Amino acid sequence: MDGVGPLIAKKLLHHFGSAEAVFGANFKQLTQLEGIGKKTAEAILNTHALVLAEQELAFIEKHDIQVLFQDDENYPKRLRNCYDAPLLLYYKGTANLNQSRIISIVGTRNATSYGKMLCKQLAELLKPYDVLISSGLAHGIDAAAHRECLALNIPTVGVMGHGLDRIYPAAHRELAAKMIKNGGLLTEFLPGTNPDRENFPKRNRIIAGMADATIVVEASIKGGALITAEIANSYNRDVYAFPGRINDEFSEGCNFLIKTNRAGLINHPQDLIYYLGWDKNIADQIKPIQAELPLNLTKEERIVAEALQIQTFSIDDLSLKTNLPQSKLAMILLTLEMKGLIVALPGKSFRIA
Repeated sequence: MDGVGPLIAKKLLHHFGSAEAVFGANFKQLTQLEGIGKKTAEAILNTHALVLAEQELAFIEKHDIQVLFQDDENYPKRLRNCYDAPLLLYYKGTANLNQSRIISIVGTRNATSYGKMLCKQLAELLKPYDVLISSGLAHGIDAAAHRECLALNIPTVGVMGHGLDRIYPAAHRELAAKMIKNGGLLTEFLPGTNPDRENFPKRNRIIAGMADATIVVEASIKGGALITAEIANSYNRDVYAFPGRINDEFSEGCNFLIKTNRAGLINHPQDLIYYLGWDKNIADQIKPIQAELPLNLTKEERIVAEALQIQTFSIDDLSLKTNLPQSKLAMILLTLEMKGLIVALPGKSFRIA
């Protein structure tokens, strides 16, 4: 109802104890509560809440929709910790919204072949990690991420800016139907809510809040993906972005996030696994692939490259592992990087390319 968002609703429930008590309160009782003005009190008193609730319940039961209250076990626990989390969520699907690993992928509606390729690489990389991937079911990067997940049997959830009585954009009806079977659709909006412009920034906070990290693949400087990234930062969640060419409109937002330290730089999808510290957790599940090293390496270059084939090392640990002084090791690492054999990571760490 007008004037009652998540924060006011939480305050009302905390003060009165239940939704029934809120709607049973009089004007004086409502306005005595800090933050509840005359207009908000009148909106609560004049609402047809019970009639609407009956209509909503009939729709929910007919379409097998789960209603998740903030205290429910199945409510996304990561989102629950956000100060402006919705009190209620409407969910249709099979995915566990509290999966041990959840990543959000967002980006422009005008995805290029570069962005779609990155979505494919991300999905392929994340496949072995038992991950849930969320996005916004929009055109462009969102849809590309959802489709790549479905192709690889990765559960994927679309967070919507409208009610579950419709799919927007309509072109994604088939995609949404597939997602319900391996993932789901999630919204805070009542059935009958239109996909109005102002709903999508609200939707973005759910995308950011339900995930461990948000990945921005491609985005313009004024894109909704930057709003999602900003919200994720406000929740103290990890944000990462792929860089692009300086004259590409739909990489401008990513480059800005990286330049202003609002997002970590991802040069390669594997960097994400390093940042999140997931390597050690599935070391026994993924058999390392030994790349064939060129024959024209010096003895010391080969020692370093072979060590990095086994695992990622910081320069300090690599010095201990190879018995090479850091001054000499730094030059060897630079040479191997120039040859395209290794990749430098944040924190002066290195891995095989």
